[in-house]
Order: sequence, then structure tokens, then C-alpha cells
Amino acid sequence: MMTLTQELRIADERSQRVGWRGWAALVVLMLPVLLVSVDNTVLSFALPQIALDLEPSGTEQLWIIDAYPLVLASLLVTMGTLGDRFGRRRMLLLGATGFAVVSALAAFAPSAAWLIAARAGMGVFGAMLMPSTLSLLRSIFTDRDQRRLAIAIWASMFSAGSALGPIVGGFLLAHFAWGSVFLMAVPVLVPLLVLAPLLVPESRDPHPGRIDPVSIALSLATMVPIVYGIKEVAVHGLSATVGALFAAGAGFGILFVRRQLRADTPMLDMRLFRRPTFTGALLLNLLSVVALVGFLFFVAQHLQLIVGLTPMQAGFALVPGLAAMIVAGLVVVPIAKRFPPRIVVPGALVLSIGGYVVIAVVAGSDSLGAIVGAFVALGIGIGMAETVSNELILSSAPPEKAGAASAVSETAYELGAVLGTAVLGGLLTSLYRTGLVLPAEVPDAAADAARETLAGAMHTADSLGGAVGDAVRDAASHAFDAGVTVTALLGAGLVAIAAIVAATTLGRSRTAPAEH
Repeated sequence: MMTLTQELRIADERSQRVGWRGWAALVVLMLPVLLVSVDNTVLSFALPQIALDLEPSGTEQLWIIDAYPLVLASLLVTMGTLGDRFGRRRMLLLGATGFAVVSALAAFAPSAAWLIAARAGMGVFGAMLMPSTLSLLRSIFTDRDQRRLAIAIWASMFSAGSALGPIVGGFLLAHFAWGSVFLMAVPVLVPLLVLAPLLVPESRDPHPGRIDPVSIALSLATMVPIVYGIKEVAVHGLSATVGALFAAGAGFGILFVRRQLRADTPMLDMRLFRRPTFTGALLLNLLSVVALVGFLFFVAQHLQLIVGLTPMQAGFALVPGLAAMIVAGLVVVPIAKRFPPRIVVPGALVLSIGGYVVIAVVAGSDSLGAIVGAFVALGIGIGMAETVSNELILSSAPPEKAGAASAVSETAYELGAVLGTAVLGGLLTSLYRTGLVLPAEVPDAAADAARETLAGAMHTADSLGGAVGDAVRDAASHAFDAGVTVTALLGAGLVAIAAIVAATTLGRSRTAPAEH
């Protein structure tokens, strides 16, 4: 029996390298990736202006943020499968058109309810965009080395968008109304609609089988309660409602899996999960994003509310780490040609563990250099891990199922982003509230606001002023940074688990890859 390395070598010999047209298609496919990644961070900066203009309730404000990722994560598998059947380029163009139109409607939303509905619509069309871009790369770049580089560039666009989000958001909001953060989708997606039909080849599953409405309904019934339950944990903590949501999602998930195993042409081939490389890469993707989003959650607050940086200054402070993530994702491509992923990825993640440990040690100080250095270390490990894991996910799946495989990868990414806030952010919030000791002179209403969030405490300190305000500010900073120490150690543990998963699963599957 041939080893996996021998099979990959034979597959590479049979593949063809693309020329300038393929790389031009890659540039076109990067446009929606960059837009969606910028959109993930820019809305939080516009929310204060939106709140002043539309006057949403507290629940409506949460839904303005949550409607998009909830719908997006719930529809990714469905849209990826439909792309395999009807054409991935067609799905990409449909998603881009819809996303641009709905974004323009969101920019002029007259009420909070209108904006929530627009955000949900953006989630529907966003779910068409992301699996299509990654699966089209799988069909364009059949040569494994070129595909590694293309996926590294694809992953780097997420990091670039995250870096640009605070900077672009700060600039737009300083010169224009809050609707400008939605209108920027139009000039980004119009070139895609013009150039994609010329440069991006269509691809689809040649034997897609029939559409299974029951499987689509079961996939939605699985994802919606789980994603919503995770968000409820982040906001309100564990409750009976959360338990019921998870139980409902798990029940529908079991029915979904059983139906796929019995179907002649399943919506999602569950046999993919029997491949250690595929499953291990998905877990690595999930844990890496949890670690990254959790890190950004508390570092962004520390830089703005404790160190005192403006949102744009905080964004610039994070640029070195995001740049390191981009460079690492590209540098790992030639390294991955020489060394197996079960060695490359754990070695890279050691740096990420070190970054978290540095944060745990320096929490409580205002050492901006240490924070920037820690994020650089974290970014190097995450950047390498994301490039390798996404490439392995695509390589492990048959070419005709690239859309479904890409959708599963994107779902892991979205769930990781939600879990990063829910797990690490929820723990930090709980530790902050438990550890906050306020002066007796603080009025009850002000004390309640201070215990709710760090931002609430700083606002309370400013309103009280004098010695009492200084005491509130010091107490809030101490409680928050004490929580950061524990949370950072948990983050280091999650990255360590990711490293163990990589060492024990990646590169050990003897199942022939898709190319073979």
C-alpha cells in the first residue's frame, strides 16, 4: 500500500500548473474575502453612532450585531452544497449581487428593525460568497504547491481585513455617517461582478444528485439553535434555555447525520469525517480561531479603556501582529513542502502559546510593547496553522465536493469566532464581575453599571470624578487585568490542545486524497 506522501506525489505529477489567468482569478476572488473580514470588525465601531441615530433597545442592539453571523453560520453548509450542484461561480455572483444590494439598503435603514432585517439578508448572501471562493480555488489550482500558496493568500486576506477594519472604520466614521460602513461593499463587489465571468471558470459536481429539502431543513435546525445558544452563553451565561437550545441542535444534528449516511447522494458526505486529516484540520481551524478572537476580545478593551488609546490607535497597535500572521501564512508554504504538517503546525503553535503566556505575565501593566510582541507571536502560529489546515481540508475532500468541504471549514471558522467571544470573553466577564471591589461611596445605580462591563466602569469613573472616580477606575482595571491572567492561561491551554490535535492527526491518514 502506498503511503500518503507517495499518493500526493503521484497526484501532483498529474496536475497542471496555472498561468497568469489563474492568479488573476485569485485576485478577483480575494475581493469578497477582504470585504467580509473588514465587515466583521468595522460594525462595532459604528454601533455608538447607530445607537444615537436609530435608538434601538438593548435587545435590538444585540441583534444588529448577531443577526449576520447567526444566519451566515447556519446557511454555510447548505450554500456550499448548492454551489456544488448549480455552479460555484454562479453562486458567487448571486451572493455578490445580493450582498451589495442589501448592504446599500442597510446603509439607509430608517429603523433598528430594518437594519436587523438587512443584516440577516447580508448573512444569507454572505453564506453564498465564502464557500464559493475557497472551493473555486480548489478547482483552479490543481497543482498542490500552487494551491498551498493560493490558500495562504486567501487566509491572509482575512488577517488583512481584520487589520484594516478598525482603521477603515475610524476613517469613515470621522468623515461620513454610519451608513458608509455598509456602502463600502458596493465599490468592492462591482469589480467582482465584472471580472469574475471573464477570469473565473465555472465548476460544479458532475453528479450532484437530487436536492434534498429535508436535509437542508435538518442542517438549519441543527445550526440555528447551537449558534444562538453559544451567543446566549456569551451574553447571559448558562441557563435552562441554553440547555434546551443545545439539546435541540444536537437532536436535529443526529437526524441529519443518519439521513446523510443512508442517502445515495448525501448533501454532506459524512465519510469525510472518518479521515483523520480532514477532522483534525477542522478541529485545528476551530481552536485557532477561538484563540485569536478571544485574544482580540480582551486586548482591544485593554488598549482602549485601560491604556487609553483611541479605536484607530488600537487598530494600528494590532497591525504588527496581523502583519506577522499574513507573512507567516505565506512563509509556511515552502516549509510545508519539506516537513509534514504534524511537525510544522505544532512547532508554530508553540509561539502562539508563548504569546498567551506573555499576556498572562504582563497583565496589570501598561507595557504596550509586550502586548504587541505577544500578538506577533500569537499571529505567527495562527497564520501558519490556518494556511495548513485549510489546504488539508480541501485536499482531503473529493474535487466534486469542494463546496461542501469549504462550507464545513467556514462553519468551523464562524463557530470558532462565536466560541472565542462566548468562552474566553464570557469567562473574562464573569471573573471581572466577581473580582470588582468598588468603594462604598459609589451609588447603587452607578455600581451596577460599573459591574456590567469595563466600559461601564470607566464611564462611571468619569461621571463621578475626583478621588472616588479614580478609585473606581483603579478597581475596574485591577479586576479586568486579573481576569485577563486567568483567561490568557486558558487560551494557552486551548492552543496547546490544538497543537496536540495537529501532532496526532495531520498527515497520518492513508486515505487517498482527492487528487488521486
